[in-house]
Amino acid sequence: MIFDAFEEFAAALPPMTALVGLDLGDKTIGVAVSDRIGAVASPLETIWRKKFTPDAEHLLQIARDRDAGGILLGLPRNMDGTEGPRCQSTRAFARNLSRLTELPIGFWDERLSSVAAERALLEADTSRKRRAERIDNVAASFILQGALDRLRHMKTEGSA
Repeated sequence: MIFDAFEEFAAALPPMTALVGLDLGDKTIGVAVSDRIGAVASPLETIWRKKFTPDAEHLLQIARDRDAGGILLGLPRNMDGTEGPRCQSTRAFARNLSRLTELPIGFWDERLSSVAAERALLEADTSRKRRAERIDNVAASFILQGALDRLRHMKTEGSA
């Protein structure tokens, strides 16, 4: 099921399960995963896109292997907050993916995640070639980490 509101997505997540974070591009899908307690997002891999079905099968296999409780897609809003063609493409991908899984699917505003990922890779003195290979899954980890931080904040708000 797809949840547009992050709070509803958070409520649908089973406890103590990992999350899979995705940074969808035209040519690649950056994949990151969290630990079971939802503290840390780690870059996992970059999938070179082929067609939807093999891409989705690969992603769902990752989710099964990691015992994931949900999938989070970066939503590439424009800087003014509006949604353009890339958001429509991401939402279409989510709709198609939701037909293949019962996992909750949510969205996280990914504005500037690629900029942050690029900066982190530059600070780590990563070569240009290596940055090109890693940028998508590092961006996915920035997207996922933002959501994990929000989830943790929501839990502390609820217990206060």
